[in-house]
Amino acid sequence: MKSIKEQQNAYAERLLTALRDELTKQGITAVLVIGEDGRPGLDVTDSRFRSRRVFAHLAFCWFYWGDQGDERVSSLRLPVAVERIVQAVQDGWNEGEQGELSVDLNRIADAYRS
Repeated sequence: MKSIKEQQNAYAERLLTALRDELTKQGITAVLVIGEDGRPGLDVTDSRFRSRRVFAHLAFCWFYWGDQGDERVSSLRLPVAVERIVQAVQDGWNEGEQGELSVDLNRIADAYRS
């Protein structure tokens, strides 16, 4: 039996594979990769030939490629997500390092236990 983390990664991989297939149809270069931490992501190249990694955030149902508000889109409606990511790719990724969007639910739970 697979652990919850393995099941989550498998689901994220399925979401990202569907996203990759749709982006590829739009002429966007997107490659499914598995990070050193086992987390799946898509390496997506923008119009300036810069690559960013797109992740699936399962808790919030987002695809995201940074930590800014304009660097995420709902994963619940794939056509809308594809349209938004295609636009971001055409405009070019935001300058600077790719921010990491993460929520440590354990820290939040610990704060409420105090």
